Amino acid sequence: MTKNIKDLTQDYTHSPEKQRSLYKRTLLIVGLSQIFGGAGLAAGITVGALLAQEMLGTDAYAGVPTALFTLGSAGAAWLVGRLSQRKGRRAGLATGFILGGIGAIGVIFAAVLNSVFLLFLSLLVYGAGTATNLQARYAGTDLANAKQRATAVSMAMVFTTFGAVAGPNLTEVMGKVALSIHVPSLAGPFILSAVAYILAGLVFYILLRPDPLLIARAIEKRKQEAEKQESTKASKPTNNQRGVTVGATVMILTQIVMVAIMTMTPVHMKHQGHGLGEVGLVIGFHIGSMYLPSLFTGILIDKIGRTAMTIASGVTLLLAGLVAAMAPSDSMVLLVVALSLLGLGWNLGLISGTAQIVDATEPSTRAKTQGTIDVLIALAGVSGGALSGMVVAHSSYAILSLSGGVLSLLLIPVIIWARGSRRKNKIKVDQSL
Repeated sequence: MTKNIKDLTQDYTHSPEKQRSLYKRTLLIVGLSQIFGGAGLAAGITVGALLAQEMLGTDAYAGVPTALFTLGSAGAAWLVGRLSQRKGRRAGLATGFILGGIGAIGVIFAAVLNSVFLLFLSLLVYGAGTATNLQARYAGTDLANAKQRATAVSMAMVFTTFGAVAGPNLTEVMGKVALSIHVPSLAGPFILSAVAYILAGLVFYILLRPDPLLIARAIEKRKQEAEKQESTKASKPTNNQRGVTVGATVMILTQIVMVAIMTMTPVHMKHQGHGLGEVGLVIGFHIGSMYLPSLFTGILIDKIGRTAMTIASGVTLLLAGLVAAMAPSDSMVLLVVALSLLGLGWNLGLISGTAQIVDATEPSTRAKTQGTIDVLIALAGVSGGALSGMVVAHSSYAILSLSGGVLSLLLIPVIIWARGSRRKNKIKVDQSL
């Protein structure tokens, strides 16, 4: 069996045509899994804060569910990254999604038993689905060339849109399903999450063969061996640490802003008299804006450049914060606009940051580095989710939104610093020549 796997890997490393075919097939598999994964993540975003508010009886800790499943996603990101590094994308992504499904089942039981302890524990495990849904975007880039990377990320995210938009808009339906089986209505969306996450894991486990990361690693090894035979020059360092730092910073800042404002929007709407269906509609537009623009943003990032689109992310997030802060309490239209801008700004930041990470890493260390960075992104989400409830409890939703918008402007000096450093390095290289 081992010999057959080695022979299969060798076939792909020696055939550019097979590599291109596997690249396209991987995108389709990732896309299929992301449809389920998108539906799975929507439950926690839409009703997590409301479920905690109902069980705890206070708004001050309404941000805790987001903080918990985001904290769980941090641990899962580390696990999925390390497992992918050792065993390939198939093992890492399948494990992460199935753990997310188990966590969703735990949330359902917590609601039935009215157990806050079980709720918090289950949300930690549920976070594995969120982390895996995010890390799945990397699988499509393993066999992509430098001009395809942002596009490959965006293709994975486009498919997420179908499930992610459907999830919040099924909130009322799943609530009725839950009541019909004597489960609290707010736990209904987690029934959908459990099924969706487990299906996403099975898609990867059954279909992702051969593993694109293992093939990419074999291709890299073959290239290195060929270079050793043709040249005596020292090999390049494995990672471009400056590029990794910039890409990570971009994604961390956008994650903090997005999670903070998104977490408290359902609670804010409920206080203003909006129903669960209206909350689902606004969050549906938000999640759609997080993923659907990927049809175009990945292509734009590959063509226009990482720098310009990162600046666009900061400006868009600022506009989102301003609109959310100034929107009248009864204005559904402005809330939809604000949350749509919030999703779009996050989309631009995530894809441009991810592309910079892939640009700066090699297949031999890529999964491990990506997992570590996604841990930091998850922890950024933890801070955004945990602090958002406290900020609103002690001030207002408008103050939270304005603070998030201003924070997003830090993206601009970060990317300008990166450009300045690249120019200095280029000058040094030219002078040495």
